[in-house]
Amino acid sequence: MTKPSLPELLHAAVTAVGGTERPGQAAMAGAVAEAVDDQSHLLVQAGTGTGKSLGYLVPALAHGERVVVATATLALQRQLVERDLPRTVDALHPLLRRRPQFAMLKGRSNYLCLHRLHEGVPQEEEEGLFDQFEAAAPSSKLGQDLLRMRDWADETETGDRDDLTPGVSDRAWAQTSVTSRECLGATKCAYGAECFAEQARERAKLADVVVTNHALLAIDAIEGAPVLPQHEVLIVDEAHELVSRVTGVATGELTPGQVNRAVRRAAKLVNEKAADALQTASEGFERVMELALPGRLEEVPEDLGYALMALRDAARTVISAIGATRDKSVQDEDAVRKQALASVESIHAVAERITQGSEYDVVWYERHDRFGASVRVAPLSVSGLLREKLFTERSVVLTSATLKLGGDFNGVGASLGLAPEGTAGDDVPQWKGLDVGSPFDYPKQGILYVARHLATPGREGSRTDMLDELAELVEAAGGRTLGLFSSMRGAKAAAEELRSRLDKPILLQGEETLGELIKNFAADPETCLFGTLSLWQGVDVPGPSCQLVVMDRIPFPRPDDPLMSARQKAVEEAGGNGFMAVAATHAALLMAQGAGRLVRATGDKGVVAVLDPRLANARYGSYLRASLPDFWYTTDRNQARRSLAAIDAVAKAEQS
Repeated sequence: MTKPSLPELLHAAVTAVGGTERPGQAAMAGAVAEAVDDQSHLLVQAGTGTGKSLGYLVPALAHGERVVVATATLALQRQLVERDLPRTVDALHPLLRRRPQFAMLKGRSNYLCLHRLHEGVPQEEEEGLFDQFEAAAPSSKLGQDLLRMRDWADETETGDRDDLTPGVSDRAWAQTSVTSRECLGATKCAYGAECFAEQARERAKLADVVVTNHALLAIDAIEGAPVLPQHEVLIVDEAHELVSRVTGVATGELTPGQVNRAVRRAAKLVNEKAADALQTASEGFERVMELALPGRLEEVPEDLGYALMALRDAARTVISAIGATRDKSVQDEDAVRKQALASVESIHAVAERITQGSEYDVVWYERHDRFGASVRVAPLSVSGLLREKLFTERSVVLTSATLKLGGDFNGVGASLGLAPEGTAGDDVPQWKGLDVGSPFDYPKQGILYVARHLATPGREGSRTDMLDELAELVEAAGGRTLGLFSSMRGAKAAAEELRSRLDKPILLQGEETLGELIKNFAADPETCLFGTLSLWQGVDVPGPSCQLVVMDRIPFPRPDDPLMSARQKAVEEAGGNGFMAVAATHAALLMAQGAGRLVRATGDKGVVAVLDPRLANARYGSYLRASLPDFWYTTDRNQARRSLAAIDAVAKAEQS
């Protein structure tokens, strides 16, 4: 029997999921198949509605080697595992004459730990009793959550936190899960044979397609101990998020509270001298942190340096000295020792990293209203790490609706450690960029309106002219507005102002769970939803409920953001344009994501309004506009209002 062609396979899969074949999807599938066969790398931009999941799944399944698909959001992981993969596998099975297996794999702390659930959290004097079910009164929210999880443990097949509905608080989950450092290991644990995390790993080893998240991909790359099974193809979906997720995993943090917990956990397991040394070092660190002011530390101050060296040395002594517990009443000694060791090793690692003072790290103080001060350390860049760990020994496909910034892929490519497209060299990963476009007719479906007449937004102070403009636009649109703000303070101020001026429901991020807010926003066309960062990327509301997307200003990183400003400075010192490479790229990515909330289906129409004149007037404005969908462009406020009123009238007529 002849091997089925890629178009045949794609046709079968698209039919199975009830979709429509799109030229962009076919072009993407062909390019993915070529990259996989050549063992080369591909960056592919596929606009909303292209059907990009099938654009990479079909050629990957046809290839027959093991594939890892890493995504940024839970929603897409669920869509792949619960909808796209089962239907695609069923559709391709008769043609391929085999049934590819698939599995989901996450980090260990995402799974219920049966040992913790049944044996309790190792006792800490200041944190309640040994058995957390006794400590948490059944009538309390925490107690109810824990009892519910105990019941759930008997019926769940996965133990995956995301399969527990309704969900539980982070505090409740922490009582019943462990990090990889705290895990006893399957061979030493009484529950090893039934362990949910181990079962997930075993399923992944047998699967042809393993669906995971960016964080686990980063851990696999950074920590040297492989977590993911061997694979020949890596597909990174939502790839615009990868650099920030890898940076997050590679960031270390120390807080006085965390150090105090480690002291308490280790005290029973070491001799008095070692315990006292760690206690003294902890107190010294706490005194330094009381005076910490937020901001970057270009050089580690002397007092912090001494405090961290004392912590590092005391932690090292404790790690060597940890042995049998001196308290004979302690049950489950292995778990107690493992938890203490994990806490102290984490402190030792961060203290040593900061005191070594690598030129490739950025160190800063942060202050949190609730948790107090912390010292943090993050890599100046993750591009070298990604080039070395990601693009060797496998073919990598990176895809997203927003990878092409300012007209090409080189900006995103550079952040991933790739040389400009077409650069030749023995140890230079070869890659190509492809934009397969979008099935939407952006110039006919959307308008990009820039409020050129407004005052340039300053760092502080109210923007009364912006709020006036916003109120007029929302009024013209009849509600139907998604307001994307660069700060929570801006979102709150706008919500308060418009609630007093307009007779329209204004929902505000933080006043309800994100899922609830989006559901309520979609249900009522007159409703507006205002918020900050997670709304720029996480809202998918096709139809008449979202016909105006407003951005209050260009979302440049804050000038006092220690990591972004350090990265900008490093580019400038190397002779590049730091502002364009870091701040403008960051803003372009967010704006492209934000503007992408408007048109989600072929019938959608509306306006993206940017209430920041710099998008029209500044030199970098054309770069930012080139990163957005190709909407019809205007700076005429009357035109924007007339268009919104007309769209509103059509939507109302259709509704009635």
